[in-house]
Amino acid sequence: MRVVVADDAVLIRAGLVRLLEEFGCEVVSAVGTGEDLVRAVVELRPDVSVVDVRMPPSFTDEGLRAAVEVRQKVPGAPVLILSQYVEVSYADDLLADARGAVGYLLKDRVVDVDEFMEGLRRVAGGGTVFDPQVVSQLMVRRRRDDPLASLTPREREVLGLMAEGRSNPAISRQLVVTEGAVEKHVRGIFQKLGLYAEDTDQHRRVLAVLAYLRS
Repeated sequence: MRVVVADDAVLIRAGLVRLLEEFGCEVVSAVGTGEDLVRAVVELRPDVSVVDVRMPPSFTDEGLRAAVEVRQKVPGAPVLILSQYVEVSYADDLLADARGAVGYLLKDRVVDVDEFMEGLRRVAGGGTVFDPQVVSQLMVRRRRDDPLASLTPREREVLGLMAEGRSNPAISRQLVVTEGAVEKHVRGIFQKLGLYAEDTDQHRRVLAVLAYLRS
């Protein structure tokens, strides 16, 4: 994978570059500001960008705003937010175009490098991966017109695990049910959200997760 890294902390940025290169990625640019991130993605068109939330000048949400701008200039550009903080102010904008290829992980909760790399590949491939704490805070902003109102509690639970990037086998292990039961719940989710078989299952999965995160 060709990767752009955006983090204002020099040591963290250098560490990410080294880690990604050890896993066979090509880091085509490593930058420390949102403006440089946008410029790098527009010029280099990487397979995925790894972006911190808080960068100069105000160290609040520049990274997220830059990620939104990146997706406006390069529609569908894969972006994985990697931060110490959950900042939901621009998260809805990041999810709004329903194209997938987005993720949000918390640095302090990444305990397995292989899982991190798997999540990065998933985002690069058009999927989604979200830390449960990020999902929880996004759910606090639930809107009145909840498209998930028709889902059963179990279907919501399955969809929440899908938002974390879990596969059907992983969900079945987590819930201690059969894979067939999980597949039935997933089909029910697709049907109730109006996601029909004309699209691929992977595309419907991404759209279902995005509906969950925006609801």
